Amino acid sequence: MTDRLKPGDPAPEFTLPTDDGGTLSLAGLRGRKVILYAYPAAMTPGCTKQACDFRDSLASLQAAGYEVMGISPDKPAKLAKFRDRDAITFPLVSDEDKAVLTAYGAFGEKQMYGRTVTGVIRSTFVVDEDGKIEQAFYNVRATGHVAKLRRDLGLD
Repeated sequence: MTDRLKPGDPAPEFTLPTDDGGTLSLAGLRGRKVILYAYPAAMTPGCTKQACDFRDSLASLQAAGYEVMGISPDKPAKLAKFRDRDAITFPLVSDEDKAVLTAYGAFGEKQMYGRTVTGVIRSTFVVDEDGKIEQAFYNVRATGHVAKLRRDLGLD
């Protein structure tokens, strides 16, 4: 089992390829609050629902000072297709070797349909302006998670 992050831990740094052909680094967002959410696979029903929920809440999250980004092991080309298909308006980053997902504790053993499997653990991390974990949520549900996150952040 991968170690899980907790509030106050430094957020693991990364620079990863994005859906638009560029790269995105956590260090480049220093001074801003970041919501990084890990999801198993682009263009699957649950991941689409979650991405669309973040998309639909993006303006209010940004107004509250949060940047949003999604991370999955999908290739950048698949992320671009996902972005275009579902009008995703925030960066999607590709972690094909799962090193960053592992560093965040978002890759490892999980229960799926009553079986233990290894894969991406649907998780959300709130990183503060100094690059520290403010909140870490593991095994979140695809549906309803953004609404719960908004409540936890005091936005609703």
